Amino acid sequence: MVQFDILTIFPKIFNSYLNESLIKKAQEKKKIKIEIHNLRKWAEDKHRTVDSRPFGGGLGMVLMVEPIYKAISDLTKSKTKNKKRKIILFTPRGKQFNQKIAYNLSKFDQIIMICGRYEGVDERVAKKISDLELSVGPYDLMGGEIPAMIVIETISRLIPGVIGKEQFLKEKNIKGKGFVEYVQYTRPEIFSPKKGINWKVPKVLLSGHHKKIQEWKEKNGKVI
Repeated sequence: MVQFDILTIFPKIFNSYLNESLIKKAQEKKKIKIEIHNLRKWAEDKHRTVDSRPFGGGLGMVLMVEPIYKAISDLTKSKTKNKKRKIILFTPRGKQFNQKIAYNLSKFDQIIMICGRYEGVDERVAKKISDLELSVGPYDLMGGEIPAMIVIETISRLIPGVIGKEQFLKEKNIKGKGFVEYVQYTRPEIFSPKKGINWKVPKVLLSGHHKKIQEWKEKNGKVI
């Protein structure tokens, strides 16, 4: 079982996402465990302050290192022997997330994700606390909550039993090169949106010739 721990100042963002579809079922089957932690729990002043103005000037606020340090200290207290753990900080400057990283992360027992907000996170979190800085694309978001959802879903579907039979994963693993996203068709064989226009399924997929079908899939698929 992979345990996901998410640090955020907006925990309610995850409510609907975590209680729908295969992610909900994976939790029920104890394939994964997801804990959402409100960072303000580790703030000690009466206003539960977790951000402050940046040194050197600038617009916006920056999440402080102290509450994050305290939160991570609590979340890593487990003394379970040989427990594999990874602490991720989401930042536009991070390494771009891909299928290979997801596959490697699926082998960990605990994944802690720090969701930034506002103008970012104190750089000491990146340099002294996190193990990996991740970005989900070459663009800037309002926070790390959506990236956390992407990482959870991408990793979860690689865990046997989450999306069905193990063959689903093996079929997409092309000779150790990575996972392939196949082009797919289904019924009807011919779709006619307008008179004289016919969109047809490739003949090879209707042939019943398994070797040729697999060759067609690999030729037209994309390794990710």
